[in-house]
Amino acid sequence: MLLVACYSQDARQALRNACNGHEGSVVRRFGRAALLRETEFGAFLALRLRAAHGADVQIERTEPLNEYAAVPDSVRRAARAYADRDAPSTPYAAFAANTDHPDPEAMRDRDL
Repeated sequence: MLLVACYSQDARQALRNACNGHEGSVVRRFGRAALLRETEFGAFLALRLRAAHGADVQIERTEPLNEYAAVPDSVRRAARAYADRDAPSTPYAAFAANTDHPDPEAMRDRDL
């Protein structure tokens, strides 16, 4: 997918117009940004916006996260357990202390 982020009011309006006019190329809209299908036409739309608005338009190539292939099982288990915790105000570091859940500082330093 192509992520198009717009940083000016004119660029955001042009993105809205492009998305409204070419809905088949839009995967999802986020206000200031949109995910476009990774096709030649999706690239054309993104590059057309950047040609018209310069640095006010950022284009990035993305790929969906396959959590089962990319994320360790311990991190997935910790995320599920933390989402189901009894006290919603408990920070993750306190929640994970003295458990088998990964340490937040260690996770910050490890790449997927």
